[in-house]
Amino acid sequence: MLKPIKNKKQYEKSLERIYILMQKNLKSGSMESDELEILSILVENYEKEKFKIEAPNPLDAIKFRLEQLGMKMSDLRYYLGYRSRVSEVMSGKRKLSLRMMRTLHDKLGVPAESLLSE
Repeated sequence: MLKPIKNKKQYEKSLERIYILMQKNLKSGSMESDELEILSILVENYEKEKFKIEAPNPLDAIKFRLEQLGMKMSDLRYYLGYRSRVSEVMSGKRKLSLRMMRTLHDKLGVPAESLLSE
């Protein structure tokens, strides 16, 4: 019988069972297939609760996205305005405006939740 995962021992045992089930060629709708699906949900919920990953601060998120896109910091002038504004924002002297956040999200794909975190 499946139960909620409440501690590390249960979590590890569930991971072991998932591994065993994944090694089998399960038929969709079988009892073991359903068990795998339910265990996966339980493990995911436990991980979300116990291993929370906080969004990076906005400046780190912007820098990371620029790196992913192969862009330079100076390229932000096309999205934020003057070089001096980019410098102020990226040095932390100026906060991102809502308009800047929207632009960075829409044009560069920087996650909104990262831009909104402080």
